[in-house]
Amino acid sequence: MEVTVDGLKIQYKITGPEDPKTPCIVILQGWGTTMQVYDSVAAFLSDRFRVVQFDFPGFGGSTEPERSWDVKEYTAFFIRFMQTLQIQKAGLIAHSFGGRVTIELLSGDYPIEVEKVVLMDSAGIMPTRSAAYQRKVAWYKFCKKVITSKPIAALCPDMVEDWKKRQGSADYRNATPIMRETLVKAVNYDQSKLLPKIKQDTLLFWGENDTATPLADGQKMEQLIPRAGLVTVKGAGHYSFLEQPALCRNVLRSYFDIA
Repeated sequence: MEVTVDGLKIQYKITGPEDPKTPCIVILQGWGTTMQVYDSVAAFLSDRFRVVQFDFPGFGGSTEPERSWDVKEYTAFFIRFMQTLQIQKAGLIAHSFGGRVTIELLSGDYPIEVEKVVLMDSAGIMPTRSAAYQRKVAWYKFCKKVITSKPIAALCPDMVEDWKKRQGSADYRNATPIMRETLVKAVNYDQSKLLPKIKQDTLLFWGENDTATPLADGQKMEQLIPRAGLVTVKGAGHYSFLEQPALCRNVLRSYFDIA
């Protein structure tokens, strides 16, 4: 299905009972994924809940913003998306980047009633930067300044674009120019100070071998969110819900009180 929010065409789907009075759960996706990645999570809950999946602007089949957005702008979009679908109350399940939006939403004044939250391998904690990392960043910034200077950019635009594609993480390399800028804004935004403001029951579901958002991030979130509990998924990485589906199913159904 498709809905237009602020001029952007947003792909979404709803599974579960058709009765609009049925309790709702919304899944907020991780960076660079499509909503279909979370079909198994939706299936765990759709016998008792209406489960909403969607693609953020610039993700999957949804329209890309005309300029780069920061986390606050994605959060404002999410509120308008929920209002467009006339959802006033929901549980939230958020993976990776979706966790950033959830943290931002729940730490401020928001017009959506949220009772329970699941953060899966969530982003939001700024990693500790080593001296070697700082040197690498300084060298990158120097090269970027030279290569993207107006004379070189004008003479060799293809070379400049090729250089950009070869920098950074796979997520950065695979993104469009607008989404690259969006990713940079997101990863440089530390939301640690917002975590104590989250008042909802919060389940943290985390892969012990996650290298994108390390388990230490989940442990820190457990300490800072007043009503949080952490489930460590043995042997799993950043997509712990896909790597250990049986555990994920049992934990989610227990957390959302499904017998």
